[in-house]
Amino acid sequence: MKRDTQDPRQQRRHFLKAGAVMGAGTAAVALVPGLSSATETPDAQGELATEAGHKGYQLSQHVLDYYRTARI
Repeated sequence: MKRDTQDPRQQRRHFLKAGAVMGAGTAAVALVPGLSSATETPDAQGELATEAGHKGYQLSQHVLDYYRTARI
């Protein structure tokens, strides 16, 4: 097995640089419009509908009752 002969400070710097690059890449993907896989748009009643036509969140009496009972 080959031992790593790099200085521990250099290893730490490399790790931090790699983390910064990964963070920047993640932020760039999050900020670019149109790359989202699940696009949802609100309809006239404020409910979310997906592109496939399936209804998402629906504000029904059951949900309103839950919200009322869950208040602190």
